[in-house]
Amino acid sequence: MTPARAHLFHAPRLLAILWSFTRATPWLPVMRSKRSDLALMLKVILRGWVRIAHDARGPAGFIARDGARIHALYVHPRARRQGLARALLDDAKARAHQLDLWVLEANSAARAFYTRQGFAEAGRGNGAGNDENMPDIHMVWQSRERPDS
Repeated sequence: MTPARAHLFHAPRLLAILWSFTRATPWLPVMRSKRSDLALMLKVILRGWVRIAHDARGPAGFIARDGARIHALYVHPRARRQGLARALLDDAKARAHQLDLWVLEANSAARAFYTRQGFAEAGRGNGAGNDENMPDIHMVWQSRERPDS
């Protein structure tokens, strides 16, 4: 499975993946309307930030990344624990020497996943910088390879 660039026609499937987590997680407040999510998804797709992973049924996961910053990484429930998130992250690692992200402190599964993938805690926030206004953790991954001279 090789991640590929997302296109506008992928937006409905990508939103379904996003909402399968954000709308189904009891501790996570819903902060944006579906219309706002659609506008944001179209914007990041047009900017070229989104790469998708497929399974036999179509798009099953996506990552949104601007340079070194990962803004989102989601996998549909049907495809979880099959290596799609790792493949999306490995693809991002192959394209950057350093990556960083903010993960909600309450999302222990995501924090454990990123730690297993080589990310380390670099700081903590009180939630003032995220939509949910929940405490978060800044995590950073650094390539062990030296950048080309």
